[in-house]
Amino acid sequence: MSASIHNTHFLLRRVHSLLGVVPVGGFLMFHLWENSQSRFGREHFNEHVVEFIKSINYVLFIEIFVLALPILFHALYGLLIWWQGRSNVTRYKYFHKFMYFTQRLSGWGILAFLIYHVGWTRIWSIWNPAIEEDMYGHMQALLSNPIACAAYVIGMILAVIHFTNGLWTMGITWGVTTTPKAQKISYGVCTALAVLLIAFGIHSLVGFFIEPEAASHAASLLP
Repeated sequence: MSASIHNTHFLLRRVHSLLGVVPVGGFLMFHLWENSQSRFGREHFNEHVVEFIKSINYVLFIEIFVLALPILFHALYGLLIWWQGRSNVTRYKYFHKFMYFTQRLSGWGILAFLIYHVGWTRIWSIWNPAIEEDMYGHMQALLSNPIACAAYVIGMILAVIHFTNGLWTMGITWGVTTTPKAQKISYGVCTALAVLLIAFGIHSLVGFFIEPEAASHAASLLP
C-alpha cells in the first residue's frame, strides 16, 4: 500500500477518479437539472437560469478553475489511461468487461461533444452577446437541426453512462464496495441514477420546443 501511495501514476489515477465525481459529475447533474427548467418556457429559462448563472460572483473563475481545468485533466488523463490500457472485452465476455470498453470509448465521444457544445454556447456568446440574452431561443434554433439534435441526445447519454459507470467502478477502486453483494447494490443505484439523469436530459431537450416562436428570432444568431 505504501509503495502504491508513492507511485505517481497511482495518485494521478485517484485524482482522475475523484475529479470525475467532484466537480465533473456534480456539474453534470446540476447542468441537466438546470436545463430541465426549459419546460417552463423562454422567459423563465432566460431570467431564472441564464441570468442566475451570470449573477454568480467570480463565475469566470469558477468556469476556468472549478470546471474547465478539472474536465480537461480528467479527459486528457483518461485518454492516457485508455492508450496504456488493454480492454479484454473480446477475451472475457462479461457485461462489466464490455462496460470497461464502453467507458473508454465514450470518453472520445464526450470530448468531441464538449468541444461542440461549449463552442456553440459559451464561446460563441462571447462574440455575440445576443445569445446570452436569449439562450432559450439559441438552443431551440440549434436543436431544430436534426444533426445537432442527434448530437445532443447522443452526447448527453454518453456523458451520463460514463459518469454513472465511473461512479460504480470508483466504489470498487476506492475499496467502498468490496463484496459482490455491495457491488450489485451499488450497480443498481448507479443504474437508477443513470435513468433519472437521462430523463432529465431528454426532458430538457424537449422543453426547448415549448415556445416555437423563440426559434425565429434566435435563428438569426446562428452563422
